[in-house]
Amino acid sequence: MGDNFEEQNKLPELKLDARQAQGFLSFFKSLPNDPRAIRFFDRRDYYTTHGENATFIAKTYYHTTTAVCQIGSGSDAISSVSVSKNMFEMVARDILLERTDHTLELYEGSGSNWRLVKSATPGNLGSFEETLFANNEMQDTPVIVALIANFRENGCVVGLSYVDLTKRVLGLAEFPDDSHFTNLESALVALGCKECLLPVEVAKSSEYRSLNDALSRCDAMVTERKKAEFKGRDLVQDLGRLVKGSMDPVRDLLAAFEFAPAALGCIMCYADLLADESNYGNYKIQRYDLARYMRLDSAAMRALNVMESRADANKNFSLFGLLNRTCTAGMGKRLLHMWLKQPLLDINEINCRLDLVQAFVEDAALRQDLRQQMKRISDIERLTRSLEKKRASLVHVVKLYQSSIRLSFIKSALEQYNGQFASLIKGRYFDPLENWTDDNHLNKFIGLVEASVDLEQLENGEYMISSGYDSQLLALKNEQESLEHQIHDLHRKAANDLDLAFDKALKLEKGTQHGYAFRITKKEEPKVRKKLNTQFILIETRKDGVKFTNIKLKKLSEHYQKVVEEYKNCQKELVARVVQTAATFSEVFEGIAWLLSELDVLLSFADVAASSPTPYTRPIITPSDVGDIILEGSRHPCVEAQDWVNFIPNDCKLVRGKSWFQIITGPNMGGKSTFIRQVGVNILMAQVGSFIPCNNASISVRDCIFARVGAGDCQLRGVSTFMQEMLETASILKGATKRSLIIIDELGRGTSTYDGFGLAWAICEHIVEVIEAPTLFATHFHELTALAHENAHEQSSKKFIGVANYHVSAHVDSSTRKLTMLYKVEPGACDQSFGIHVAEFANFPENVVALARAKASELEDFSPITIVPPDAKEMGSKRKRSWDPDDVHRGAERARQFLKDFSELPLDKMDLKQALQHVSKLKADLEKDAVNCSWLQQFLQ
Repeated sequence: MGDNFEEQNKLPELKLDARQAQGFLSFFKSLPNDPRAIRFFDRRDYYTTHGENATFIAKTYYHTTTAVCQIGSGSDAISSVSVSKNMFEMVARDILLERTDHTLELYEGSGSNWRLVKSATPGNLGSFEETLFANNEMQDTPVIVALIANFRENGCVVGLSYVDLTKRVLGLAEFPDDSHFTNLESALVALGCKECLLPVEVAKSSEYRSLNDALSRCDAMVTERKKAEFKGRDLVQDLGRLVKGSMDPVRDLLAAFEFAPAALGCIMCYADLLADESNYGNYKIQRYDLARYMRLDSAAMRALNVMESRADANKNFSLFGLLNRTCTAGMGKRLLHMWLKQPLLDINEINCRLDLVQAFVEDAALRQDLRQQMKRISDIERLTRSLEKKRASLVHVVKLYQSSIRLSFIKSALEQYNGQFASLIKGRYFDPLENWTDDNHLNKFIGLVEASVDLEQLENGEYMISSGYDSQLLALKNEQESLEHQIHDLHRKAANDLDLAFDKALKLEKGTQHGYAFRITKKEEPKVRKKLNTQFILIETRKDGVKFTNIKLKKLSEHYQKVVEEYKNCQKELVARVVQTAATFSEVFEGIAWLLSELDVLLSFADVAASSPTPYTRPIITPSDVGDIILEGSRHPCVEAQDWVNFIPNDCKLVRGKSWFQIITGPNMGGKSTFIRQVGVNILMAQVGSFIPCNNASISVRDCIFARVGAGDCQLRGVSTFMQEMLETASILKGATKRSLIIIDELGRGTSTYDGFGLAWAICEHIVEVIEAPTLFATHFHELTALAHENAHEQSSKKFIGVANYHVSAHVDSSTRKLTMLYKVEPGACDQSFGIHVAEFANFPENVVALARAKASELEDFSPITIVPPDAKEMGSKRKRSWDPDDVHRGAERARQFLKDFSELPLDKMDLKQALQHVSKLKADLEKDAVNCSWLQQFLQ
């Protein structure tokens, strides 16, 4: 926003006399207190905001409090900030589209008489849509969610309802959830929830904290509503007005849920859907099925950089920015947003998208032809909504017409394709477009516009009804032209009478106040003064000359003004009639908008795949319970797209029973994080239906991607780095299934070395033995590589099936100690740590590096890495303390039990004293059991 804030140097000046100021102060202090509301007051040429809002606007957007002035005096004075119209639009976009902590209100009036004319929240943009998207595309559709959490002994059942006001869709869902609300978080991410309605009673309950944490991770604004609003009474009757078609399926749908209908009742009340008659018969209602899409929580979305961030240096930093080569105005972007949040699980659906992408990749001429036509398609979805909301003008109708006439070119391009997927393209796009554009549908609309709109005037920027469309309009137009001819004839006659050059010395002017009038310069006036006084009527004398008229011109001018006014009123009535008729084609436009949006996104996928310096490949998709995950020559699509990167591809082979759980070691900056993330990104892209940056790929469908890749402090929520790490890991352990993909980076570094290692080991064992999901576990705990050795060692008391070690390679010159990163992922464990070498990279002082080497050498004598069986000598590291494998097994089992008992403590329901007592008891029991387990004792010293 930076450049635009120069407006602070030319702030609009708030001018109020004492009486106006007193009246405004009286009104402002009568407003109810709402800490979330940012209130603006329309002063015609600019806006103002006051009180705490003024300070917020000054600090947040002007970055200085010098923008603040005072209205009133003494204790009655309030802070004020003036905002220009451009700045107001920018602030509105930021508050409603970027932030999730404020609502927006706009007042109009004067003195002490002001009224609220517009209000909006991040979930309901309401009447601010025109302000927000007049010059910007609508890239995402906000969704409001209402939910009821029915808490039970072993978790809870969530009843959820949502409304997408842009697409006019109502939805219901109901599902069991755990104490971390793992399923709810995935649903909120998939739906793109911007605002969540909760009963006040739930918001005040002890369970609210974990629920609020889930909502805040999704950046959803929480709005508390009275419990009485969560009711399902009269719901069928109300939906009968809103929903298209028969009510029998609606009754069956509502009967399938216990709690969701009450949430739906709250949403309908909050969004006031029944108050707007344009909603009647235009809504769809559907079941939202969590099992239809891959689940992605907020941590995975951030870890995989799925969506754009304001901090991104360029668009290719995010997967959305990279894949977004959509051409339609907004529609394609919104669908891409939705698809990236809802990757598919159905193999047939995935392959159908991949077939279409392949067709467009292989036929470059078809792809380019279609994309050229798409660039001329307007945002049909939003234009149609404006028609239905009765907020449309002739401009909206013309834009729909201009998009409609492009469809014949799109059909022609599709019809010419005769490749491998011709039948698919015909059935999915050509036939539906052929149906929508026949004489009973879109051709009738095109005929309406061509008959009613004066298309020739569009070049002049005028949107008018053609005079030939209506007999009354034509008569008024002819009369208007006749009067213009008479006035021009009168102009010539007056020039002859005054003996002045026509249209040079004697001008004919048209003004709003006097209508048509003659004008001469002051220099010419003395020559004709006598005739002016006797034959004409003087109107005014100004610096630019003398204006005058006569009785005939005055009568003609008045008659002309009357005809023009009648013509305008007739135009207005006809425009309203044409717009109303155009609105009857809404269903046609909705169907076309969906087809074009999907086509746009798939063409975008194909364009990215074909234009990448190293082309993308089509993945082979297999069911989730069979097949492996094989990515040969895989790359990270966002990293390789950066100008300064020469990306080194790597293979990833997650093979059931062999390398299903991979422990990846290696130096910092060596590429571990990039490697494990690129696997997640590739799988997500494949299930969205895109080609992926690999040489060859075979992917077993995943129902969820869990990613824990680094955690920052969340002090605002009172959560430390380690606690955040443990919360995210707990979500993985509770929510993951054997059909998921787990990506973990540097787990356990937020606490002491031994505690961290113990947790990491226990978590690895749990994933391998209980969850059995394919996992990439990047770590600096080289000791964890022993899991794979136990897997391989026949005499080990315990087998871990499918664990394999990999490392990112680096080369250290023995003479210079210079470290070179090779960025290749290779089999086997890393045999040393490179932390001190990386410190040298960062230009640490030589004496600090030398001391670090000496201290590291001392500590190397003791290392838990000796968990490896005694005969695993090939690892080649110093080992001075060894453990009995059975001892390790018993200790690890007891450590896991301790962690499980601790995680199940209801800490949010206990006071500090109770919590400490329970923890002390758990610790005492652990110490008691550790007496006969030397391996476990090391962690309690």
